[in-house]
Amino acid sequence: MPVKDDRIIINVVGMHCSVCALNIENALKRSPGVKEARVNFAAEQAFIRFDPEKTSADILRQIIEKAGYKTISGSGAQSLEQENKARRKELENLKSRFIIAFIFSLALMYVSMAEGMAPPAAAAFIRGNQALLQFLLATPVIICGYSFFTRGLAVLIKRGAANMDTLVSLGVGSAYLYSLILSLGMWTKAMPGGGHMFYYETAAFLITFIIFGKYLEAKAKSRASEAIKKLIRLRPDTALVYRDGMEKDIPADEVIIGDIVVIKPGQRIPVDGIVIEGYSGVDESMVTGESIPVEKTPGREVIAGTIARSGSFKFEAIKIGENTMLARIIELVRQAQGSKAPIQGLADKVTAYFVPAVFIIAVIALSFWLIAGKEFIFSLSIFISVLIIACPCALGLATPTAIMVGTGIGAEKGILIKNAASLQLAYQVDTVIFDKTGTLTKGQPRVTDVLGYGRAEEEILQLAGSVEKNSEHPLAEAVLESCRQRNIDLIPAGDFISIAGKGVLARLGADHVLLGNWHLMEKKNIDIPLKMRNDAERLQAEGKTVMFVVKNNKPVGVIAVGDTLKEHAVPAISALKRSGKKVIMLTGDNRRTAQAIAGNLGADEVFAEVLPEDKAGKIKDLQSKGRKVAMVGDGINDAPALAQADVGIALGTGTDIAIESADIVLVKDDLRDVVMALDLSRYAMRKIKQNLFWAFFYNLIGIPIAAGILYPFNGFLLNPMIAGMAMAFSSVSVVSNSLLMKNYRRPV
Repeated sequence: MPVKDDRIIINVVGMHCSVCALNIENALKRSPGVKEARVNFAAEQAFIRFDPEKTSADILRQIIEKAGYKTISGSGAQSLEQENKARRKELENLKSRFIIAFIFSLALMYVSMAEGMAPPAAAAFIRGNQALLQFLLATPVIICGYSFFTRGLAVLIKRGAANMDTLVSLGVGSAYLYSLILSLGMWTKAMPGGGHMFYYETAAFLITFIIFGKYLEAKAKSRASEAIKKLIRLRPDTALVYRDGMEKDIPADEVIIGDIVVIKPGQRIPVDGIVIEGYSGVDESMVTGESIPVEKTPGREVIAGTIARSGSFKFEAIKIGENTMLARIIELVRQAQGSKAPIQGLADKVTAYFVPAVFIIAVIALSFWLIAGKEFIFSLSIFISVLIIACPCALGLATPTAIMVGTGIGAEKGILIKNAASLQLAYQVDTVIFDKTGTLTKGQPRVTDVLGYGRAEEEILQLAGSVEKNSEHPLAEAVLESCRQRNIDLIPAGDFISIAGKGVLARLGADHVLLGNWHLMEKKNIDIPLKMRNDAERLQAEGKTVMFVVKNNKPVGVIAVGDTLKEHAVPAISALKRSGKKVIMLTGDNRRTAQAIAGNLGADEVFAEVLPEDKAGKIKDLQSKGRKVAMVGDGINDAPALAQADVGIALGTGTDIAIESADIVLVKDDLRDVVMALDLSRYAMRKIKQNLFWAFFYNLIGIPIAAGILYPFNGFLLNPMIAGMAMAFSSVSVVSNSLLMKNYRRPV
């Protein structure tokens, strides 16, 4: 029997560039039992799929910690609190280190420029003790940046790998050690020296700029993950339940299925359930994106994390813990934010070789200028600039930060994008197929016409209702509801047979009754009279679904059923067409009825008379012609089509099977969210491309300039401190560009 894979998300603390993420990934992938490992530098999380018989969550955490990083255990709110505590501690630490480094660096600048700034007596003292003063002021700054050296050199020595910290430690370390050697030479009288020969100031300001950049980056990354933090905070810590004849306040985790939960105005709902008593207007905006409170009366469902704005009520808990809608949404968002888009593959490949390549370029540049006859101090400056200006972080942050913000925006608006690949594929969609019943229409058809042809309407409805009593089709419910409204007694049916996509037949006493569409009539060789045929065609032209009632092989009546379009169906389709998408309606209805409805909607094309098992085939045909197809559906029979489509979009009001099969889930029953999902994908991909362009452009231009490529032409040589500033702000600019996505506005 195959072993079911386990999945775990581990929060990781201590990653400082995308190379760190790759190092952790490689360490995990080498571990027995690990089938898949993805480490997201921006989200600071490891997503692992593993064989529980060969490894465990504890072992996986140990692997990450042996690689030199810390992990945060726990789940849900507990994990969030620990994560937030670690992030706050990191920010406070970076802030303190920056302030100290900045103060000492300013003092160091004053000392190095004392000739033009200090009073004569002070200048003379500084000039005579230049080496000692610069050493004493630079060393505390180097100590503030000790982690760059410990991490950078440790990973190089222990694992033969390298990361951004390695580049920083080599660049800054070279400047500091060179200056220290000069100082020792002066103190021991082994060599003469002067303040202009020292690189203490460069080393100090490099560390200061880099610490400041890391502080800004950490703040920006924290903002990128705000959406999921908001979702986790929605669930209250306690719940008021009715037990043993009295109300008890208990931890929300202790609520069990069947508990009666009491909700008062202003309180958050702790678990999913069904209202059994009372009334309230519930704010579901943080879960569904819908700003207008939803009325909750007995029989209505309530969702964990939503807020009762007015009125008190009691409800029965039906879903708790990880099974609540809120928990499922959080899990979907976390998975999406940790996944990798195909477009990220190039950046990952470049990042894997980035640090060794930069080091080689730095050594080549140093050697070239020495051979060209330049003094060592000139060549060393270039060596340091190349090491410092290179920034793999910008490459590593370009895609995941945009994905985190994009999927977070979607979640806040009630659009759950399951993974980064779906976000990218949605951008490429050029054809959108909508299932009709329950997707474009309300899925609550009603009988609009009953034609008897010499028989009473009640008799026709009685025959149809008696046959449909055992059917679960939406049209059957419409017929049965019409029978109930007219108080028509039904006849017990036997030998019931349902013919998918065509109709039903059964035995009513001694009579055999058939109820179905044109195809069923043709299949059973039923001859439809001209008058009945003309009436049926007229009703179909009005967009109604027609069913023929046949008793003992003789057509006796026609029943027409109509299903109203959803409120936002027409504007959604109009918006899709304006954006250049081809819109197709898919239905099992006969062609005449389907074309009438499609005409009302404004769809470009209609696939009519399609059996449930043939829906996926229609999509496959379009894909074979090079179309990128999105399928929008809600029912069980839509699941194969949702899976076949390049992007499956399921309505959250639909079945669990449809939701599991889809790539994007719309929590609200609002078709305008289809437009927004595709538009959000386009917007996110635009940001990703901007980020990648900037990251590649920055490194492709910055590294050659730092190597001195412009010097022979115009004498320009990049100061290592400017290189440090550029590196510090490159990754910040990428994250900031992603954060600008928060200004996104829905298109319709």
